[in-house]
Amino acid sequence: MVLEKPRQPLQLRDVPKQKPVRGQVLVRVATCAVCRTDLHVVDGELPDPKLPLIPGHQIVGRIEEIADDVEGLSIGDRVGIPWLGWTDGECAYCRSNRENLCDRARFTGYTIDGGYAEFTVADSRFCFRLSGQYNDVDIAPLLCAGLIGYRSLCKTGDAHRLGIYGFGNAAHLIAQVALYQGRQFFAFTRPGDEATQQAARKLGAKWAGGSDEIPPENLDAAIVFASVGPLVPVALRALAKGGIVVCGGIHMSDIPSFPYADLWGERAITSVANLTRHDGEEFLEIAPRVPVKTKTETFALEEANAALEKFRAGELAATAVLRISES
Repeated sequence: MVLEKPRQPLQLRDVPKQKPVRGQVLVRVATCAVCRTDLHVVDGELPDPKLPLIPGHQIVGRIEEIADDVEGLSIGDRVGIPWLGWTDGECAYCRSNRENLCDRARFTGYTIDGGYAEFTVADSRFCFRLSGQYNDVDIAPLLCAGLIGYRSLCKTGDAHRLGIYGFGNAAHLIAQVALYQGRQFFAFTRPGDEATQQAARKLGAKWAGGSDEIPPENLDAAIVFASVGPLVPVALRALAKGGIVVCGGIHMSDIPSFPYADLWGERAITSVANLTRHDGEEFLEIAPRVPVKTKTETFALEEANAALEKFRAGELAATAVLRISES
């Protein structure tokens, strides 16, 4: 499924199967989960995508072909391919364990063709070997919603009282890890969304309410998963002194001005940019121990536009996963 131009439907196309070159693997795609970032790319909210583009960066599949200079992977291995698809390994960021900030980085389903396809080619260094505890559908959402959520959670340090603004896919996954770690979480949803609030309580939220409400206790940290800039000062006002607001999305509407008094007391605001391979390895090791459980709704590859539209309209009760082949 190919994006020819932003703000237009994806087109079903026959394209040549790529040949892996040095350091790459060819992967037969089994599943690819649909991410909000896919919407940002398709809707033209992220600049300069590769065009034409095959979207998708939560890819699960098996290796069919290996090029020269590939280590640690074999034909038949099941792998996950995430958003971060390549870095130069040489810049100051890469050399200081911050490859997620590499200025020359390339991203799966954005500047590299992704997983809305039967086959994809990936840099072998950025493929995660997947354990057998999860099937192809259930593990796909862990490869972005899970990974970015986990990096966002790590940014909160040892915060005990954690607020989560925007209780969607990433929040549902990472709240389970927070509980496993002995934290308390407070869920903030669209005002009046009692169904989502009830789901958060059922998952284990200490409190759930609308994003226009003040929680019963000051928060040690808050993660804003919703791409809504005005939620940042709202979350800031809910923090105890020394707390942090983590913005967990690649795209967000503008953050409005707010009084300095709301920031004072050594409160902080930070963003989360992409992920590192270490994030992925650490999260994929901890997820089966929780165990993190995903909620999914499957679509055929040619139904990608329908999946994106349901996501855009807020009509998905679970993560949309494109089911492309049996691995």
